[in-house]
Amino acid sequence: DTLPYSIRVLFESSVRNCDGFLVKETDAMNILDWKTKQSHVEVPFCPARVVLQDFTGIPAMVDFAAMREAVRNAGGDPVKVNPACPTDLTVDHSLQIDFSKCAIQNAPNPGGGEQKPLARLSPLKPPLRKPPPCRGQSGGQSGCRGSCGAGEAGRGSGAFSAQIENTPILCPFHLQPVPEPETVLKNQEMEFGRNRERLQFFKWSSKVFENISIIPPETGMAHQVNLEYLSRVVFDVKDLLHPDSVVGTDSHTTMVNGLGILGWGVGGIEAEAVMLGMPLSLPLPHVVGCELTGTASPLTTSIDIVLSITKHLRQADVAGKFVEFFGSGVSQLSVADRTTIANMCPEYGAILSFFPVDNVTLKHLKHAGFDKAKLEVTEAYLKAVKLFRSDESSSREPEYSQVVQVSLGSIIPYVSGPKRSQDRVAVNNMKSDFQACLNEKSGVKGFQIEAEKQNDTVPVQYEGNEYQLSHGCVVIAAVISCTNNCNPSVMLAAGLLAKKAVEAGLAVKPYIRTSLSPGSGMVTHYLSSSGVLPYLSKLGFEVVGYGCSTCVGNTAPLPEAIRNAIKQGEIIACGVLSGTKNFEGRLCDCVRANYLASPPLVVAYAIAGTVRIDFDSEPLGTGFNGKSIYLRDIWPTRQELHTVEEECVISSMFRELKEKMEKGNKRWNLLDAPESTLFPWDLKSTYIRCPSFFDKLAKEAAPPAAVENAHVLLFLGDSVTTDHISPAGSIARSSAAAKYLSSKGLTPREFNSYGARRGNDAVMTRGTFANIKLLNKFIGKPAPKTVHFPSGQTLDVFEAAELYQKEGIPVIILAGKKYGLGSSRDWAAKGPFLLGVKAVLAESYEKVHRSQLIGIGIAPLQFCPGENPTTLGLTGREQFSIMFPPDLSPRMTLDVKTSTGKVFSVIALFENSMEITLYKNGGSLNFVARRFL
Repeated sequence: DTLPYSIRVLFESSVRNCDGFLVKETDAMNILDWKTKQSHVEVPFCPARVVLQDFTGIPAMVDFAAMREAVRNAGGDPVKVNPACPTDLTVDHSLQIDFSKCAIQNAPNPGGGEQKPLARLSPLKPPLRKPPPCRGQSGGQSGCRGSCGAGEAGRGSGAFSAQIENTPILCPFHLQPVPEPETVLKNQEMEFGRNRERLQFFKWSSKVFENISIIPPETGMAHQVNLEYLSRVVFDVKDLLHPDSVVGTDSHTTMVNGLGILGWGVGGIEAEAVMLGMPLSLPLPHVVGCELTGTASPLTTSIDIVLSITKHLRQADVAGKFVEFFGSGVSQLSVADRTTIANMCPEYGAILSFFPVDNVTLKHLKHAGFDKAKLEVTEAYLKAVKLFRSDESSSREPEYSQVVQVSLGSIIPYVSGPKRSQDRVAVNNMKSDFQACLNEKSGVKGFQIEAEKQNDTVPVQYEGNEYQLSHGCVVIAAVISCTNNCNPSVMLAAGLLAKKAVEAGLAVKPYIRTSLSPGSGMVTHYLSSSGVLPYLSKLGFEVVGYGCSTCVGNTAPLPEAIRNAIKQGEIIACGVLSGTKNFEGRLCDCVRANYLASPPLVVAYAIAGTVRIDFDSEPLGTGFNGKSIYLRDIWPTRQELHTVEEECVISSMFRELKEKMEKGNKRWNLLDAPESTLFPWDLKSTYIRCPSFFDKLAKEAAPPAAVENAHVLLFLGDSVTTDHISPAGSIARSSAAAKYLSSKGLTPREFNSYGARRGNDAVMTRGTFANIKLLNKFIGKPAPKTVHFPSGQTLDVFEAAELYQKEGIPVIILAGKKYGLGSSRDWAAKGPFLLGVKAVLAESYEKVHRSQLIGIGIAPLQFCPGENPTTLGLTGREQFSIMFPPDLSPRMTLDVKTSTGKVFSVIALFENSMEITLYKNGGSLNFVARRFL
């Protein structure tokens, strides 16, 4: 009765899966004794299922294919190599924005051969007072048969009777099916064209591997599909009921905790181990109770609540802990609010943020399509096993490791940036804060612009008009999925604000890269049926497709004239997006300031064209009749939002979208794929390649080898993120990966993105540490370069590593605090491993990344408390030797010897015997493969 609900889920799993081998009776007893054992013992956890997205899913499935081949070559039966745990792979990270604002943006020709000319789509017309014309009457499309000219709203109780045929887009005034915008169709066509090899591999995987299902492209985001479609809340397998739980290779897997489903993000390496039936091993966590009280103000969005809670929990130091929400304020939050909050937990360092199932959850499940019998069983089961949270004042709250209190009534609107998600800025202080950033020295917030240059403007000609760019100008405005598509209120707020803006005569400057990537057809459905979608489109926020785009660096290039003007004037240009990632240079290398904001604020800043604005005293622009329009004039009230939600967000949406997911799409259904037990590798392929992880696979593992006379490949500082390490976004033309692809006969227009090529280890290894913002102390400025000490040459990181490997010299990495911060990415471990890195010496690690290093066979070593390279007098130019004893134990102290004669101690950051076993086996892949031999 006193255990936190999240710990009760761990306890139930340990009891149900106790086999005396992987899960022992003592493990269950340790969890039951959580109050005294927390953080002192390791416990196993067997999730009910695994969710993969294609960026990290393709290397996982390529590893499975390679493992089948390795097991066959070693005398085993390859057919036995299958996921033991139910696994869903969603192809959602392949989308790139080639088309936006109904205009073709230098469309590449991914398939080669003759390039057919593509007609330019109809340009947007100036804002109108009356409702914009039906999509069926513009751009040569046809569909709606209604009388749009009458200007009738068409949004009554009968609005939801319209059938959706292959698309959630409806005429907003008559709710009749119409074709999808050409923007979506063109982007879909490009996605299937450039990713054909990968998609054929996924389809082969769905045919030959048991216990895995593939969710095809254009269905939705992995975390969104997980929330809307895959979540069971309670599993019912052969008359056995047990709680739903999940791990996924997407950091946003934590979103499902808002539904009362225990889940978090892991690396591809750990996910593969779970897929093969191994439990996850984790320290029995501290659980921080976050008590929510009061009610949020009408102008506060879910994003404001998310960012406020993020700040509170960062200050409370919840890294590596569970967070569980309780208190009277919890019942004030809808499931959409809860999933938005839970989704953000990787940004404040928690493993997960859990909302136990309660009456609010059950009401949501009813709208989501759970039938009455399923709901009754769910409620009865959860109450029987004490996993149901009651709102009754007499119910006893669990005991927590610590309690953090957050008053919802004290929260005001914020944005985050310009470089980190934890740096919050009150919207009413935005103008002055950006000015302060211009003044500050270059660092986590500052840009160090000379005072006399802070008001410089650069004239630029674009589409026949002249514009002035200045510091703070907005050039990217993206309403994207990550934290928002599950929450109707924030997306509808953006739509209603757009509607009022268009009706007032406001517009967005044409050079601003605007986009709307809903992440799910459900989102487009309620935006369309509520009548706000054409107004968003009118401001340039066209639906560009369903998948990760701007958030992972897949933005179409800015217009050349704008890029040149920014670079010429050294302008601090801004991106504003409703996502969770805003590291410098992530969106575009010339956009240095990036702010996370709620969707309505993204639209507002796009209209304003700058972040240097005080919304209270300065107008967004001039409307009809020369009237100044302020944000307060067009901001939707909570009552307006509530009314639209009641009319639009109904159970029919979930039912229709589930049908769409189950049907797939025409392109996927017609795609050919092989059916052989082993994958027929194409040696000419630049997308799918058999990796070298199993080259030395033997039945017995060799003892860990000493690291002798290793050079330092990189000497890094604090807060090195997985964005710095792992390849992501577009492939730069001057990069090592680009040189490799060019040698294979590809043109720059055919390079695609790193994410699309994660199935090719040759590309990914060359893209490791290729981030332009990587600050290597050997170089002294941001650049993906390092020094090859035997020759003294300054080279690309890959080229230096390649030379070291040819010379037979091992390499290590020196780093500061929080090494591996950010999203969980398996190539942030696989890449360094293939570069020849044997160990990382850092002051501290991000938890998931530390486990990934072990999972691939790299030793995570930590400097002793109070010590670091500076205090030890290390220059990084020394050679290092490290001995690993046969009786290696968790957190053992090891001696490191340098070529200068210095000896110092480090801590081997292995937390349990399982991690040591994995390391001795050369990582989890080889350990699992040996089980089949």
